[in-house]
Amino acid sequence: MKNNTTEFDAVVVGAGPNGLSAAITLQQKGLSVLLLEAKNTVGGGMRTTELTLPGYWHDVCSAVHPLAAGSPFFSELPLHKYGLQYIYPPTAAAHPFDGGTAAILKGSVDQTARLLGHDETVYRKLLQPLVEEWPDIAADVLGPLHWPSKPLKMAAFGTKALLPATRLAKRFQTKELRGLWAGMAAHSILPLTEPATSAIGLVLMIAGHLKGWPVPKGGSASIANALASYFVELGGKIETNHIVRSFAQLPSSRAVLLDLTPQQLLTLGGHRWSSLYRWQLEKYRYGQGVFKIDWALESPIPFTATECRQAGTVHIGNTLEEIKAAEQLTANGGHPEKPFVLLAQQSLFDSTRAPKGKHTAWGYCHVPNGSTQNMTNEIERQIERFAPGFRDRILARHVMSTAEMEKYNSNYIGGDINGGAIDWRQLFTRPALRCSPYRTSDKGIYICSSSTPPGGGVHGMCGRHAALRAWKDIFQVHSHQ
Repeated sequence: MKNNTTEFDAVVVGAGPNGLSAAITLQQKGLSVLLLEAKNTVGGGMRTTELTLPGYWHDVCSAVHPLAAGSPFFSELPLHKYGLQYIYPPTAAAHPFDGGTAAILKGSVDQTARLLGHDETVYRKLLQPLVEEWPDIAADVLGPLHWPSKPLKMAAFGTKALLPATRLAKRFQTKELRGLWAGMAAHSILPLTEPATSAIGLVLMIAGHLKGWPVPKGGSASIANALASYFVELGGKIETNHIVRSFAQLPSSRAVLLDLTPQQLLTLGGHRWSSLYRWQLEKYRYGQGVFKIDWALESPIPFTATECRQAGTVHIGNTLEEIKAAEQLTANGGHPEKPFVLLAQQSLFDSTRAPKGKHTAWGYCHVPNGSTQNMTNEIERQIERFAPGFRDRILARHVMSTAEMEKYNSNYIGGDINGGAIDWRQLFTRPALRCSPYRTSDKGIYICSSSTPPGGGVHGMCGRHAALRAWKDIFQVHSHQ
C-alpha cells in the first residue's frame, strides 16, 4: 500500500516490545514498515546475555512474564512458530516470612485460597469474579481511557483497582495474605498508600491464575526474537545499530512511531512540538529507579521455606508493614536497609540458563530516581535473611546502577523501567492530556512507548494501540478508496 512519494508507509524508532508490536500491527495491515533500533539487537527490555561468567545466561531487564503470556495482542500472534516456548514453574510466586514460612501464588484461585487460613473466603470473593471477568475487560484495562465494552464489569474491577493497596489490605486478616498482597502491589513502584496501587497487584494475581508467571525458555530475548522474526516474515524491515538523533535522519514516510519517553522526544525534536505539548512533556514525571544484580551460583538459593524453592519469582520483604515502610522511604529519596527485593530463579526450571548443576539468579530493589548508591549488601542481606548460606554459593555477580540501566536502555531515565511514574495522575494521561495519548502535536508522529497507556511491562499494548491510532488517522480512509 506504499505511497510512491515515500520510501515507507511507516517508520518505527525503537525495537522494544512496544516498537515491535507497533511495527507488526502496521505490517499486518499491509503497510510497508521500517523498524530502527540503536543497539545491535532488538528487544529493549527483552535481552539475554552472559553478564557474569561464560555459560550463565542472564535477562538484562525483564525476566518473568505474566503480562506477556496474558497479553491480548501477543496471544493473537503465532510466536511459538518462531521458537517462543514458555516454562511454567510449579509455583508462580512465593513470599517468605521470618520464621521459615511463606505465602504463595498458585495456578488457581482455589489452590491459593486454601493455603490462606482465615483469609480463604475473602480471597475467593475478591479474586474469583475478577479472574472470570478478565477476558471481557483485559483489552479495556490495558488501553487508553475510553468507554469500556463491558462497563459494569469494568466498574467492578475499577472500584477495587483504584484503591490504595493499603486500603484494600484492610480486608485481609492474616500476615500471609497481607504480605503476599504487598509484594504484588509493590510492582507499581509507588508508595502502597497511593491511589491505584491496587491495580497492578490485582492484574498480576489475575494473570497468575489465568496464564501463570512463566519464564521464556532461553531467556527474555526469545520473546524479542520471535516478534522480530514474525515481523520480518510479514515483509517488515529491521535496521539495527541505527541511532536516531534527528528526524532528518529518517527516510520519508507517512507516519513515524517513537518507542521513546518524553525526555527523548524533547531532545529529538523539541522545536517540532507545540508550546502546550512541549510544556506537558517537560512536566512529565519519571518514577523511582532500580538497582539490579545478576548472580552466577554454585547451587540453588537455599531458602528456608520449601515453597520458595519451587517458585519462579520470590518477593522478599517480609510483612506488609515492612514493605510499605521501605517503599515509602524510597519514594521520599531514601535507601532502606531492608529493601523490597524482586527475585527470579529462572535456572531452576530452564536448564539452558547455566552449566549443568549450576544456577543463575536475578534480582533488584527500588531506589530513588538517579540514585548512585550501591545496594548490593542490602539486597544480599535480605536474601540471606530468608536463605541462610546464599552468599556462600555466589560464584560471580554483575550489578547495574540506575545510570547503568539508562546506559543499557535510554528509555530507562534515571533507572525508571516503567517509562514514568504510573500513579493516578499519569495512569491514563501519560505522557500528556490529549484526545489520544499516542498522538503528538505534530501530525503523523506518534509515541508508542511505555510512557503511554497502559504503561510498563512486556505486553506490547502501548505499541498496539499507538499503531491502531496511526492506522485510523492516516491509512484507513485511503484503504477504502
